[in-house]
Amino acid sequence: MTTERIVSLGAGAAGLAGSPGSYERGGGGELATEDMILNIGPQHPATHGVLRLRITLDGERIITCEPVVGYMHRGAEKLFEVRDYRQIIMLANRHDWLSAFANELGVVLAVERMTGIEVPVRAVWARTLLAELNRVLNHLMFLGSYPLEVGAITPIFYAFRERETLQQVMEEVSGGRMHYMFNRVGGLKEDLPAGWLDRVSAAIDAVRRRLPELEDLIFGNEIFRARTRGVGVLSPELVHAYGISGPIARASGVNLDLRRDEPYLGYGELFGPGGPGRVVTRTEGDSFARFDVLREQVHVSLDLAEACLERLRSLPAGPINVRLPKILKAPEGQTYAWTESPLGLNGYYLVSRGEKTPWRLKLRSASFNNIAVLPELVPGCVVADLVAILGSLFFVVGDIDK
Repeated sequence: MTTERIVSLGAGAAGLAGSPGSYERGGGGELATEDMILNIGPQHPATHGVLRLRITLDGERIITCEPVVGYMHRGAEKLFEVRDYRQIIMLANRHDWLSAFANELGVVLAVERMTGIEVPVRAVWARTLLAELNRVLNHLMFLGSYPLEVGAITPIFYAFRERETLQQVMEEVSGGRMHYMFNRVGGLKEDLPAGWLDRVSAAIDAVRRRLPELEDLIFGNEIFRARTRGVGVLSPELVHAYGISGPIARASGVNLDLRRDEPYLGYGELFGPGGPGRVVTRTEGDSFARFDVLREQVHVSLDLAEACLERLRSLPAGPINVRLPKILKAPEGQTYAWTESPLGLNGYYLVSRGEKTPWRLKLRSASFNNIAVLPELVPGCVVADLVAILGSLFFVVGDIDK
C-alpha cells in the first residue's frame, strides 16, 4: 500500500458533507481537515489479483473509491483476429480461469451459429452437464474464499474438499484441471470415458451429502452475518444502470437467467415444465444475499447435472462431434451469442469476412460490469467493509481485463 495526503479546507470539505459552511465529519466548517488517498493494490491479497483500488479516506470512513484495472490485460480480442476458429478456443478459455468450460462454450456456440453447424444431441447434453459441473466448481471457490476474506479460514478447506471431488471427474474427461480445452467447433474433443457417468453421479452424491457441513459452518456463524448483512446494498436500479448480471443481480431481485429466458444447449428442457431448473433470487441486495444466492445455486446446478446424467444414459450411442473441413471458414456476416456463465452474462460478438480467422470478436465479460459498480457501494463504509463488499462481487481479474 502507498499513501499520499490531500488537505480539504472550509467549503471544500463542506461540499463532501453536502451542506455549505459545515463539515460534519470534521466537526465544523472552520476546521482544517486532512483526507488520505490510499492505494490498495495492485498486489493486495484481498483484491483477487492485480486489481488496484484508489480510495479516499476520512479516518476509517471511505469517501470515494476508484477501481484501476488493466494490469492483467493480454489483448485477447486482438489475438482472436490472428487465430483460426480452432485456436481461438484456447484464448477464450483463460480470461476467467474459474469458468474455463463456460468460456469455451460461448465461442464455439457463436462459430457454430455462423457456420450453420448442427451439434450431435449427445454433445449437447454432455456440454450442458460439464457446464453445470464447472458452475459448481466456480461457486465453491467463492463459497470458500469469501469467508476467508472476512476472517474465517476453516470454510475454504471444506470447499476445496468438494471441489477436488468434482475436479477429479472433470480432469478424467478432459485431461485438464483449470483449462479444460474440451469444447470443439461442432461438439466435444472426444467421447466420454467408459463408466464416467457413474463416477460423476457418485461425485455429485458425495458433494451433496457433505455440503450441509460447509453451509452450517458459514451461515450459522454470527460474526459472518454481522460482517455481511446490510453491507454493500445494491439496488435493482444500479444493477440495470451498470449492466450487472449473474448471482449479484439476482441477489438484488433482478430475475434474469439466460438458461431460462433464452435457453441454449439442453436448458430449454431443464427449465421447462417439470424440469429441475429454477432461478434463485433474493431481494435484500447486500453481501449476505449475494453469498446466499451462490450457495443455493450450487444445489440447483447439482440438480441440473443429475438430470443431464439421466438424459445421457437414455441416449443411444452416437457421435460426439461432427467432421470439419481441414480449413474452417465462417461465411461473411455477424452474430452475437451470449451465455449464462457462472459469474454472469458472457457475450461474444463475432464478425466474419469469410476468412479462416475472425475479422472481429468482441468479448463481453461479466466481471467488468460487476466490478464497475464498486464506487457506488463503498462510499460511507469503513475500510473493514471494503473487503467484504469487494469479495461479494464475485469477479476474476483476468475476466475484467481480458
